[in-house]
Order: sequence, then structure tokens, then C-alpha cells
Amino acid sequence: MFAVEVRDHIMIAHSFRGAVFGPAQALHGATFVIDAAFIADKLDANGIVVDIGRAHDALKAALAPLNYRNLDDQAEFKGANTTTEFLTKHIFDQLAQAARAGQLGRDGRELKAIRVTLSESHVARAWYEAALW
Repeated sequence: MFAVEVRDHIMIAHSFRGAVFGPAQALHGATFVIDAAFIADKLDANGIVVDIGRAHDALKAALAPLNYRNLDDQAEFKGANTTTEFLTKHIFDQLAQAARAGQLGRDGRELKAIRVTLSESHVARAWYEAALW
């Protein structure tokens, strides 16, 4: 199995509903470091999993609508707790769309999976991984 991983970050604000979140029920900020791993069983004819530059561009495009935003105000997140885990799946969905459309410098059918990891601090992170097909 081969993987290429790219990284970026976002700064957001949000709040959570539910007693389990304690003080995080109030509006608070977070800076996330996001790692996106593109996974394939074998390298393509060019010797790559995906083009790193295109993968990074796809990650930046997926993150742009979130960066410097209050997620509580985003219509698409209405009624959702935008937890770290929730955001991993949201970002995965954006990247999977780009991969399936062949926008990463390789036929999307040749990719196996994507893993998105959000690190919310040096001691906590969450990830979501799924097959593309």
C-alpha cells in the first residue's frame, strides 16, 4: 500500500450543544492541522499515488469555506455539532469528490481510499478513512 499525505490548517469558531461538552458549549475558537492521505495499492505509470501539488490544492479548496468562519453560522452545518470527528468526514467528502473526478493527476478509479486527520492540539486528534469505491 502506498500513500501521499498533504497538510494544511484552518482557524474556526464554533459551539456545541449538549452537556457532555461542558464549557465547549460556549462559542470558542480552534485551530486545526489537517492531514489528508491518499492511498493506492500501487503507483501509477508516473510512479506516483497522486500529484502532490494537486492534492494540496484540493485540500486547500476543501478548507477555504471553513477557514476564519464561525461554523455555527454556516447553513450546511445547521443543527450539527461540528466536532473534530464531524469535520473529518466533511473534509473527506470534498476530497473524495475531487479524487473521483480525476482532479489529482491520476484516474480516480486507481485510488483506494482517503484518510483525513484533524489534530486539534498536540494531545488530541481524530480521523476518518474510507474507500473511494
